[in-house]
Amino acid sequence: MKVIENLKRINQQIIEACQKAGRSSDEVTLIAVTKYVSIERAQEALDAGINNLGENRDDSLLEKWDVLQDKPAWHYIGTLQTRKVKNIIDKVEYIHSLDRLSLAEEINKRANHKLKCLVQVNVSGEESKHGISAEETIPFIKKLSNFEHIIIDGLMTMAPLTDDEQILRDCFRKLKELREQVQNLKLEFAPCTNLSMGMSNDFAIAIEEGATMIRIGTALVGEEG
Repeated sequence: MKVIENLKRINQQIIEACQKAGRSSDEVTLIAVTKYVSIERAQEALDAGINNLGENRDDSLLEKWDVLQDKPAWHYIGTLQTRKVKNIIDKVEYIHSLDRLSLAEEINKRANHKLKCLVQVNVSGEESKHGISAEETIPFIKKLSNFEHIIIDGLMTMAPLTDDEQILRDCFRKLKELREQVQNLKLEFAPCTNLSMGMSNDFAIAIEEGATMIRIGTALVGEEG
């Protein structure tokens, strides 16, 4: 199926989820996760009107960047190895996976501008998931106060892979509550406005619970190879 047809269906689901939550669909940024598709498919997403692309590997991002350049806003959404920061630092607008001090130090050292970062939180506590614990989040953010090139623009999480709606809602609500706690600190370097949560299988629930960024791959651009 073409991306534009998938996009119409997803946009309708976004609208319906926002209506249920009493929100405007303008509050939700759709990120097309293009990590499993070709440059041509990523271009098709741009042609369909999608302005935000997400990648989780530096080599895949760089390959697409060589062709697409800065037409989309690039989001780095995967685990980022410290040694690979230099490869993507001047090409992305957002890093969704800040989860340790050594990574923050490298980002701050390599960046020549203020870069929007989201702290990845392992809300579910699953060992298979990356991110810091909910309890560690605020102490971690406070340690970043002197990093002049880092803006903590929000929080990101990956919910458990489950059909249990209540488990999903609890995960998303906990991240939203954590964001409010950060916002209440009124830290200039950490406005923490965004909640990056929700993927192909659970984005409607995430929106109902406050997501401002949803990361959709399979349901939007499919998979290739």
